[in-house]
Formats: sequence, structure tokens, C-alpha cells
Amino acid sequence: MTVQKTRLIIIDDHPLFREGLKTILNQKSKYEVVGEAGSGREGLQMVKNLKPDLVLLDLSLPDIRGLDLIRDILKASLKTRTLIVSMHSKIDYIVKAFQHGAIGYIVKESAAETLLNGIEHVLKGNFYMDTSVSQQVVKKLAGLPAKEALSTNPGYEALTPREQEVMALLAEGVTANQIADQLFISPKTAENHRSNIMRKLGLHSSIELVRYAVKIGLIDTDLWK
Repeated sequence: MTVQKTRLIIIDDHPLFREGLKTILNQKSKYEVVGEAGSGREGLQMVKNLKPDLVLLDLSLPDIRGLDLIRDILKASLKTRTLIVSMHSKIDYIVKAFQHGAIGYIVKESAAETLLNGIEHVLKGNFYMDTSVSQQVVKKLAGLPAKEALSTNPGYEALTPREQEVMALLAEGVTANQIADQLFISPKTAENHRSNIMRKLGLHSSIELVRYAVKIGLIDTDLWK
């Protein structure tokens, strides 16, 4: 008797990371990657055509805001569940991902250890959260009053998804060269993103950028204490 495989699509703009995810998934014969995409639009079209059981989605894509894509995937295929695999571990990102319809959230640096467990949970209809951030998220959700951040700031919303990703790293003190390594882009491209962010937000120094990030809630100052 042939066992029906669980069909997955991977949407992530880093080819090497997609290969890494497929290597992990290949440990289980019951999983089948039926498509992979490096952009949101390409991935959404695949979801519409293939109606997979699960999408592994990176929030930082070059063309579509990842949070919006979660909702688009749900509209395109009600049966498809979305598990976020992202470099972002900021609490506001994670909370918003669930609010937009994600079923699970895994931080990229722990994906090798948690991916298969996370997939099992979400395929059963359960919510799953990376243990490295789960306690922080619970505390965030329990806090009153809840802080609304990021989406309420028009300047931040005017940035492209990639610029938002770069800004989050800059706010954490990551250098342009380190950003280039993490995002698989050239140092010049990372520097161009930094310049565009500063210009669009009317900022003139790294200190101003950090202050701006704190103001809009991109940096959780509680975690500095």
C-alpha cells in the first residue's frame, strides 16, 4: 500500500538555505518538496497551482512583505498551513506572524534541530513555536497593555522587505560586512541598502537609526535589561 506523502513548498530567497531545508526533509521519506521559490510572487503562484499541505516561508523576501504573503497563501489554498522559518527572532515579528495566520515559527539558526518536530506539530493542526523564543513571546502576549509596533509607522512601512530586514540587523549593531555574509549579498549591496534606509527615514547616524528602531518597537528594550 502506497503511503501518501506530505507535499511541501519552500519559499526563501537564499538557494543554499533552501538546499539545507531539503536535506533535513529528506531524512523522512514521507515528505516531498513539490516546489521551491526565491520570491513571494513565484511562491504564491506555486501554492495556487499545487495546493501543498505545508509552506515553509521566510518572512524576508525581495518582492512581497512576508506577513502579507501569509494571508495570500491562506486565500489561495485553505488547506495549506504555513510554518515560518526566519532569521527574525524579534518578538513583534513573531507575534504578527501568528496574527496573520501562520501556524508555526522557527528561527533559522535552530532549524536543523527543530524543523521536523515543528512540521509534525503544524500538520496535526497544532501551533508550534521555536523553544528559543517561546517564553519571550508568551511574556510579550501576557503584557498589558499590548504594544502595537512596526506596521503603524509609515516611514518603516515605506521600506522594501529587504530594507526592513537590513534595518533590523543594523539596529542590533550588525556591520554591513556581517549583513552581507548573513544575507548572501555583496558588501556594496549591503551598504547601498543602509544608505537607502537612512535617506528614506531622514536619519544621519547609527545612533539615530537605533533610536528610531526603539521608537517604533523594532528593538525590544526589555531584552537589554
